[in-house]
Amino acid sequence: MATTSQGHFDAYEALDLTQVAKNQPWWRKFFGKETRSSGEKHSVATQLLIGGITGWCTGFIFQKVGKLAATAVGGGVILLELANHTGHIKVDWKRVENDMKKAKEQLKIRKSAQIPHEVKSKAEEVVLFIKQNVLVTGGFFGGFLLGMAS
Repeated sequence: MATTSQGHFDAYEALDLTQVAKNQPWWRKFFGKETRSSGEKHSVATQLLIGGITGWCTGFIFQKVGKLAATAVGGGVILLELANHTGHIKVDWKRVENDMKKAKEQLKIRKSAQIPHEVKSKAEEVVLFIKQNVLVTGGFFGGFLLGMAS
C-alpha cells in the first residue's frame, strides 16, 4: 500500500518557489540589482507581518506622543501669554527683533550652501535599505498609517 501512495505523489511535479524567485524576481527589474530574492530572506508573509506590526506600534506611539507634545506646547504658549498679560514677564522686543535679523542672515548663508556630504551618504543608506527590504518597509508604512489612524 505504501508503494501505491508513493506512485500517486509522483504524478505531480514539485515547484520550488525559491528557484522561481531567484530566476524571475520582479522587484529586481523595478528597484535595481541591490535587492536580494525573497528565498534568501524570510518568507513574504513573515516580512509583511514584521513590518506591519512594527509600523503599527510606531504609528500608535507617534500618535500618542504627538498629542501629548501638542498639548504641552499649546499649554506652554497659553501660560506664557497669560504671564505676559498679567505682568509677570516683560519682553524686550528690541532684543527679539535683533535676534530675528541674525537668524535671517544665518538662514541666507545656509541656503546658499550645498547639502553636507554626511546627509547625502545617510540618504543613500536609507534608499539602499528600502531597496533591499521592500516587503518589510512596505508593511511598516502600511502599519504605521494604521497605527496613526487608530
